[in-house]
Amino acid sequence: MFQDPTFWTAVAFVIFLALTLKPLGKAITGGLDSRAASIRAELDEAQRLREEAQKTLAEYKRKQRDAAKETEELIAHAKAEAKRMSEQAETDLRAAIKRREESALEKIAQAENTALQEVRGQAVDIAIAATRKLLAENLDQERADRMLENSIKEVGAKLH
Repeated sequence: MFQDPTFWTAVAFVIFLALTLKPLGKAITGGLDSRAASIRAELDEAQRLREEAQKTLAEYKRKQRDAAKETEELIAHAKAEAKRMSEQAETDLRAAIKRREESALEKIAQAENTALQEVRGQAVDIAIAATRKLLAENLDQERADRMLENSIKEVGAKLH
């Protein structure tokens, strides 16, 4: 057996395998360990990114709720402002209508007064013309002089 070359070939082969498998095993386990470590690091990174994404999602949801609440407040404020402006416009319109009505009534009253004064003026003119005509037809010179003197005395008495 020790003389048999096949035996020594087998022994050499086993030694060769032992010497080769030990570093090869270390290399394989080292490669597997480094691969496991990189996978673990990738899983840790993925977990960290997932947690960060969840935080970001929660923050965006909160911001969305805040924005919705702010939008509702803005809408409520806009509605209240529109209602106030509508009421103010209605009040202003009523006041403007009342002012115009009063102005129109004043203009009507002024027009009535003007028309009444014109009618009175024309009536006075007609009465004076009629009086002149009647006096001219029915009054003689002597009587006219007496009336003139009486009128001057009355005016003088009333003025003093």
